Amino acid sequence: MRTADFDYDLPPDRIAQRPAEPRDSSRLLVLDRLTGSIAHHRFHDLPDLLKPGDLVVLNHTRVLPARLRGQKLPGGGRVEVLLLRRHAPRLWETWVGGKGLVAGRRVQIEGGPAAEIVQVLDGPRRLIRFEAPIRQALERIGEMPLPPYITQPLRSPDEYQTVYARVPGSAAAPTAGLHFTAALLERLRARRILTAEVVLHVGLDTFAPVTEEDPQDHAIHSEWCLLSPKAALAINAARARGGRVVAVGTTTVRTLETAAREAPAGTAAVPFEGPTDLFILPGHEFRVVDALITNFHLPRSSLVMLVSAFAGRERLLATYALAAREGYRFYSFGDAMLIT
Repeated sequence: MRTADFDYDLPPDRIAQRPAEPRDSSRLLVLDRLTGSIAHHRFHDLPDLLKPGDLVVLNHTRVLPARLRGQKLPGGGRVEVLLLRRHAPRLWETWVGGKGLVAGRRVQIEGGPAAEIVQVLDGPRRLIRFEAPIRQALERIGEMPLPPYITQPLRSPDEYQTVYARVPGSAAAPTAGLHFTAALLERLRARRILTAEVVLHVGLDTFAPVTEEDPQDHAIHSEWCLLSPKAALAINAARARGGRVVAVGTTTVRTLETAAREAPAGTAAVPFEGPTDLFILPGHEFRVVDALITNFHLPRSSLVMLVSAFAGRERLLATYALAAREGYRFYSFGDAMLIT
């Protein structure tokens, strides 16, 4: 297995710049991973593609407006700070852009407090201590942290939030969930298709290309996740009644399969809270996830490797090639797949 095995070519005009309007009008490619059969739908067809008794599991994380702009002190050179994880009310792990950002350097955040770099981590990561807590000021001074391949500004910050986003903490959206609307969720319930929630706060490393020749040498960063006792009970009950566990997005997969590692034989999942460093590659034995709703992911990313583990690498890349030919939109604001 080599990282190059997960590469593919994509015309630039297939990279979605705006979400579908309405959200559930996006296209939905349905792939049967056993037979290889493919069908083309719209996302609003989802209630008819699932079965009563299935359990749809959603990641309820909420994206922080975590992109901050500022100037170096002294000197005034431009600095960009992306908040990744809060360690304490004033101490944050961040991703920084700018030169000379060494330990001891101070920066002034536009509209907010000054801060000091207290530790240089790997690459552009820095541990920063702000002079005052910054969490409550983010809605006023922060920007939504869009991926670099999205060049058009948001019409509203809500475009980069799921309709069920509830628990603040992510540096990026769990994009498979962007296709859902409140009306669609209600139609799922009317069809006796149940939902459960997990939380995984998404970090940027999930979306970064794997640069090592052998993906097993890639050090994936940990992300905090939560599977509650209520959600674990719903998952085990779904399995007991013969329903499928349908994970919405790779972040949900990562949470569920992390919790499964702690489960005794005969139990699909147990409650779990804490960091996960689970890196799902082909060969992974899925213990919880029966079906997956996911977007079309970047080449050489850990996400396309995870979906390859679920669907099969050759089958997935052939499906991606077909989707590109058929005009599907890729990446965060793109169309979706249902893999059964």
